[in-house]
Amino acid sequence: MAASSAMQSILASPLTRVVSNRSTRVNQFLIIPTSYVSPVPRNAIMRVRCMAKKEQLESETTSPPQSTPKISTNFYDLLAFSGPAPERINGRLAMIGFVSAMAVELSNGQDVFAQISNGGIPWFLGTSILLTFASLIPLFKGISVESKSDGFMTSDAEMWNGRFAMLGLVALAFTEYVKGGTLI
Repeated sequence: MAASSAMQSILASPLTRVVSNRSTRVNQFLIIPTSYVSPVPRNAIMRVRCMAKKEQLESETTSPPQSTPKISTNFYDLLAFSGPAPERINGRLAMIGFVSAMAVELSNGQDVFAQISNGGIPWFLGTSILLTFASLIPLFKGISVESKSDGFMTSDAEMWNGRFAMLGLVALAFTEYVKGGTLI
């Protein structure tokens, strides 16, 4: 803040100022070389136009449009926070987890916590590893999920189903915890 106020006082001062009663000093920051000064009057309207080269325009009109942009196949790019893999993998796991938790609850009458404590951890780990590899293999080959979504089964529908399954699984576990037993 001190540097900012010092610069403002230097730049706001006139070209010459009295340093002491005996001498004057020229403000070196306000001397602008004439090569930098624009010959355009200060309040003139200025329009800037961009013109593409003729070859560039012809190549854009003759080349076919690309179907999808090439995605990165780098491991860290795929599993980055905003990468294509984490939410998709978590959504797929949540969809399978929610359906299997409801199916076991209907067939055996066990809540989610009882399912996990009665041997559900190895099943969870195995399913997680299998789905992670199955989801990453096409991404490592450079195939995006959006390029394979046609008709009713789109990649956006899968993302929303995964998000709802994540919410449903958390809501199921929370409801069973608060209730103290199975949902059904």
